[in-house]
Amino acid sequence: MYYLNCFFIYSIIGFLFETIVAKVTGNRFESGILYGPMTPIYGIGVVLIILISKYFFMNLHLPRWKETIIVFFILIIVLTLMEWLGGILIEKIFGVVFWDYSHMKGSIGKYISVEISLIWGILSLVLIYFIKPFLDKFVLKIPSLITYLFLFLFCADLVMTYVKRKPN
Repeated sequence: MYYLNCFFIYSIIGFLFETIVAKVTGNRFESGILYGPMTPIYGIGVVLIILISKYFFMNLHLPRWKETIIVFFILIIVLTLMEWLGGILIEKIFGVVFWDYSHMKGSIGKYISVEISLIWGILSLVLIYFIKPFLDKFVLKIPSLITYLFLFLFCADLVMTYVKRKPN
């Protein structure tokens, strides 16, 4: 249940993060494809960050600073690939482009940018060392019933999104 709870909490936090960024920057963009207040790419990304960092921190047996550097670069690669694949899938399935980095100096096509990849790496370390230890106190206390309720609402949102946003 821990990873499922992390998925839901960080999907909601990702939605709130993007909504705040949109308001502050004056951009008018939607956070994700769902109707509800969740952006699943963040939930998936955070679960991957947790699993990958846990694996390498437990198995490398190097000084922590070296492990952190290795994890930083691995997460940059994994999260960049995930963003690229997510952008392609959203465009192919729903006919929508939610982000386009082609205007950025370090862009590689529409969905990848060196600058954004570095930001994901830095945010991953912030998550690992600061956010996760704080939020784990709450994540670990979520009752199973609440998790199942979120799972039901998430699945209903997925079905509604697919039915209503499906391109003709």
